[in-house]
Amino acid sequence: MAKKKKRARELDERELHESRRYGFFWYDWIWKLLRPVLVFAASFVIVCGLVYTLYCKLDEMFFAPVDAQDAQTQSFSVASGSSLSTVAKNLEEAGLIHNHTVFKYMADFMGKGQVIQSGDYELSRAMSATEILDQLVSGDGKPLTTTITIIPGWTVEDVAQYLKEKGVLSDTEEFLSLCRSGESYSGYYFIEEILAQDDAGSRRYALEGYLSPNTYEIYTSSSADTIIKRLLSQTEAAYLLGYDERAQELGMTMDEVFTLASMIEKEAKTADFAKVSAVFHNRLKKGMTLGSDVTVKYVSGSQKMVLSDSDLAVDSAYNTYTRTGLPVGPICNPSMDAVVAALYPDEQYVAQKYLYFCSTDPDSGELHFSKTLEEHNAAVAMYRPLWEEYDRSRGLTDE
Repeated sequence: MAKKKKRARELDERELHESRRYGFFWYDWIWKLLRPVLVFAASFVIVCGLVYTLYCKLDEMFFAPVDAQDAQTQSFSVASGSSLSTVAKNLEEAGLIHNHTVFKYMADFMGKGQVIQSGDYELSRAMSATEILDQLVSGDGKPLTTTITIIPGWTVEDVAQYLKEKGVLSDTEEFLSLCRSGESYSGYYFIEEILAQDDAGSRRYALEGYLSPNTYEIYTSSSADTIIKRLLSQTEAAYLLGYDERAQELGMTMDEVFTLASMIEKEAKTADFAKVSAVFHNRLKKGMTLGSDVTVKYVSGSQKMVLSDSDLAVDSAYNTYTRTGLPVGPICNPSMDAVVAALYPDEQYVAQKYLYFCSTDPDSGELHFSKTLEEHNAAVAMYRPLWEEYDRSRGLTDE
């Protein structure tokens, strides 16, 4: 019995030992698994804390607002062509950023260093460096470029007034002065030819006719001189070599072509350009006066359909009622369609010797063409009441 009890105790002790041994092994396995995770997590938290602390310190030193409580704005200008280094230094001197070198590196790193726009800004010390950079990249709300459209038939004065109203020019004086003399643009061969003419001084504007109608994108800071050169260059490019050869066939200079084209532009709609050109060519061949109202209106500024005898008798080198041949120069800036019509008049109307035309409807711009003076006078008698009513309805009568 004693041996059995002793054996039972030994078995119990062995089982207890095995149980304890296996129990300790399970706990140890869990600890070995969790320990590196816990060490990594603790290290990560510590590193993040250090990084965050360093970030906050760097942000406070270099990127945060200089004074978050000072929201009062101050003017800051970026001149055209300013380098990033110059802008950054000016910002630091104005007390708007902490350090110009850090600002420069930040702008370069963000890829915004080359897209800062010139202009006038309102910035404050309460703005962070990134907010200031974003503002300088966005611009001051004033566009760098704008689109202008020169309408066919506009005169130099019309163009100048348009540019002023568009806000491109502050006034028209410089633009008109440059166009009047034309001396600054003798580098363009067609302007040089104009200035060399004996009657060049009789022109109202040396550049009239050569400010090519078109749509252009220009810098809002463009000067009057820059804009004029852009328009003259377009005229030079648009007047093709074939046009010059055709003008020589007709015995005309480029200036005469543009002068005739300007009259065509003011007299008719595009559909009738070639027909009106034919009438003018026929009259020139016969040595007749061109008798064009639009040349007189260019001098007087009148918008009337029915011109008075005193209007038609005005003493001017542009008056085609009192002088034979073309006027002294263009009376507007014509489209290339009108230029082409001046070079290529309607062959049928030339052959049939049409010599007259008049308006049938002032509103639509339709024209009536005649071969003889008798036919023309009859047409004038028919349509004159419409012209007179047109003038009365717009308050254009002399009464």
